[in-house]
Amino acid sequence: MINVLIVDDIGIMRHTIKGHIIKLGHHVVGEATNADEAVNLYKRLKPTIVTMDIAMPAYNGILSGIDALKLIKEFDHDAKVIMITSHGESELIIEAIQLGAKGYILKPVTEEKIEAMLKKVIDR
Repeated sequence: MINVLIVDDIGIMRHTIKGHIIKLGHHVVGEATNADEAVNLYKRLKPTIVTMDIAMPAYNGILSGIDALKLIKEFDHDAKVIMITSHGESELIIEAIQLGAKGYILKPVTEEKIEAMLKKVIDR
């Protein structure tokens, strides 16, 4: 069983990802609605894997998804972060991989995509 932290500013996306992860027999240890929460929860919960919305907006001093990835990797170089992205964010995908993301899932997020990426990341 894999412990997963889900990070997305959209409630329906968190709910969808959570449903798929639970159906696959894994455990959701926490959910964050923004990058600041994500970093704090990562430090406290130490999940096996993080799913991170790549395009969470930065506003009012709150970090973006890319910023959160940087901070999590600074805290734990071995952190396993999977970015969730839409097709139009290729520059962000490249940046995320260069910063240490272990992979990405293109929207729409399906159980099959999550299962394949979790297996790929854990088997590394």
